[in-house]
Amino acid sequence: MLHPAVKYASVFLLSTVKFLGGPLAGTSMGLHFWPTVALTVAGMMTSVFVFSGIGGVWMQHRQKQRRLRREPIFTKRSRNIIKVFRKFGMGGIAFLTPVLLSPIGGTVIATLLGVPRPRILLHMFWSAVLWGGALTFASVRFGHMLHH
Repeated sequence: MLHPAVKYASVFLLSTVKFLGGPLAGTSMGLHFWPTVALTVAGMMTSVFVFSGIGGVWMQHRQKQRRLRREPIFTKRSRNIIKVFRKFGMGGIAFLTPVLLSPIGGTVIATLLGVPRPRILLHMFWSAVLWGGALTFASVRFGHMLHH
């Protein structure tokens, strides 16, 4: 049996990298709904906070690497991301981050698109709360089906 601190740390750390893993891990380890949601949101927001702060430096590094390797600036994936951003703004990127992107990926994309850090934090927070609650609820409600 795992110590509760290990369970909490697992959900938190997993959510910093892959958001969907937080609700699944929390539910599978027997954590209750609210602690799982809180740890999942805290994990994502930790990544968002860190990577929105270092995103500018990382962006300059990646641009330099691309130029040196003569890689194309726009790929099919980057074009699709820009379409979503133009049509739905930061809200669209934030909405898609937990389910299609990762907390790190969504934050870096927003930073690359020039979204100010306070806007990134705000939009990623509501998205983390929305998806954290929805995915934890689904995991609690339907998780028993995976075991049978």
